[in-house]
Amino acid sequence: MREQLVETVVGLLVLIAAGFFVAYTMQTVGEGQGRDDYTLLAKFGSVGGINAGSDVRMAGVKVGVINEISLDKVSFDARVSMSIRAGIPVPEDSVARITTDGLLGSAYISIDPGAEEDLLKPGAEFDFTQGAVDLLTLLGQFAGNSSKEASQ
Repeated sequence: MREQLVETVVGLLVLIAAGFFVAYTMQTVGEGQGRDDYTLLAKFGSVGGINAGSDVRMAGVKVGVINEISLDKVSFDARVSMSIRAGIPVPEDSVARITTDGLLGSAYISIDPGAEEDLLKPGAEFDFTQGAVDLLTLLGQFAGNSSKEASQ
């Protein structure tokens, strides 16, 4: 009798845990493009670290997600399509910048709002962008410069 009670309690705990997983999944699945969200485009020389599903943030607050990254066959830049939540205004002179959370954090697009009163319309492209910074290249350049200065 005692074994059946233990098995029943364990079974209930498993069902409760499964319920939490289902609830969590239902909340996070809807984080893609919503009905009223709008799409903005940006071209970058380098998109190191970001991919479809990465965050788009403004002042550190998530305002959208990256939908797709493709190669522009004319300019050979990376073309990024991002979904911005409805009701989030983005001035025309805003800057889209690829940045990371700390040294080893995940990469995301940060939108630095401009001062222009006119807003980007759905499907518009950012005029000002800043691609990903490659830390290894920067460290290599710094090491190269410091060794040249030491030898002089």
